[in-house]
Amino acid sequence: MGVDLRQVVAGILTITMFVMLGQMLHRDYFDSLQEKAQGDAQDIEFEGSKVSVKDGLVGTVEGSKGLWMEDNTDLTPCWPTLLSDDAVSSKGYVTFSLTNGPEYHISQITDAVMVAKHLGATLVLPDIRGSKPGDERNFEDIYDADKLIKSLENVVKVVKKLPEEVSLRNMAIVKVPTRVTEDYIKEHIDPIFKSKGNIRVASYFPSVNLRKSAQDGETDPVACLAMFGSLELQPEVNAVAESMVERLRTHSRKSGGRFIAVDLRIDILEKKNCHTTGVVGSKTCYNAQEIALFLRKLGFASDTTIYLTQPRWDSSLNILKDIFPKTFTKEAIMPASKRSKYLESVSSEYENVIDFYISSRSDVFVPAISGLFYANTVGKRIALGKPQVLVPAEISETSGLATDFISPYISKKNHLAYSCFC
Repeated sequence: MGVDLRQVVAGILTITMFVMLGQMLHRDYFDSLQEKAQGDAQDIEFEGSKVSVKDGLVGTVEGSKGLWMEDNTDLTPCWPTLLSDDAVSSKGYVTFSLTNGPEYHISQITDAVMVAKHLGATLVLPDIRGSKPGDERNFEDIYDADKLIKSLENVVKVVKKLPEEVSLRNMAIVKVPTRVTEDYIKEHIDPIFKSKGNIRVASYFPSVNLRKSAQDGETDPVACLAMFGSLELQPEVNAVAESMVERLRTHSRKSGGRFIAVDLRIDILEKKNCHTTGVVGSKTCYNAQEIALFLRKLGFASDTTIYLTQPRWDSSLNILKDIFPKTFTKEAIMPASKRSKYLESVSSEYENVIDFYISSRSDVFVPAISGLFYANTVGKRIALGKPQVLVPAEISETSGLATDFISPYISKKNHLAYSCFC
């Protein structure tokens, strides 16, 4: 019995259509989850995306191995022209703490500045509290206090310490939803402030989604300044992080000094339980082997340099190093003279801010884990003109295009950062 060639072709086209449909469902699935998600960062999953090359959102670098994308230097801050010239008043104090790592610090700083500004209060520099009891640091240990005070001088008065005559014990603790608005402050916080005179704010996160929406309206320029123009590492920590970036670029001579940063932490992967979702190509998070295959199928060469946020090397990462030998964790690229202070400390805050710095400045960022680190890293990269963020997925074919996996925060330009840059 002969085989009808037209039937064979029709069968192949049918299979191809099912594969394409599966990939579209994967991306829509993550989009809907981000929209509905409420609660802790560990409950939030990725959203995927698909962008065609003709959209012009990214471009390839001539002569490179693998798909490296060009930086975008077209965006500039919008907020300087939008900030009001109102005089900075200083009645009462607003205090707060930074907790849970740099991805939370950005939002906590922004919320506190918004509250202080719209109450007409003085903001007190926060302390930094780690996840372990007694793990506390001064703001100046990690961040540049003078830079923050200077950047906010026309918006809100900032002092380094609370006056001795003001007691913390008498302060009302006010929980503030992240991305707090002026209307919320006037309705819910101002009455408490007027009654108590001083307050302590604590941000909570009903969602870690940083998408802008039509319901949000215009982003407050004060929030933009606080989020993208106030928080920088203090000089010594910045120098250590920058030296590590340069070390990675040295390892990447064959690719023009370019490298990939992957947010992959074993302890979080174990907690999240990276299970399939029932949608083709969709997972809640990705392990080392899956990241290695994802990058290889996209066409990144075996000599590509990769930085992992994993604190120390783990045997489960060996498969990634087998495929990409130039894969490093921080202990391999940090200057030896700095390791005792930054890697052997009881606190992990130094390591966390270094991870955020490197992930924000790598040539490509790949989040193996969803959550606020992913969302705020994307925001920082948009601010720096580095929109090269690839959201991983299982590629059923032997190869794929990197432009099919650009984060929708970038491809759809729906990240909050796009409200602050124009």
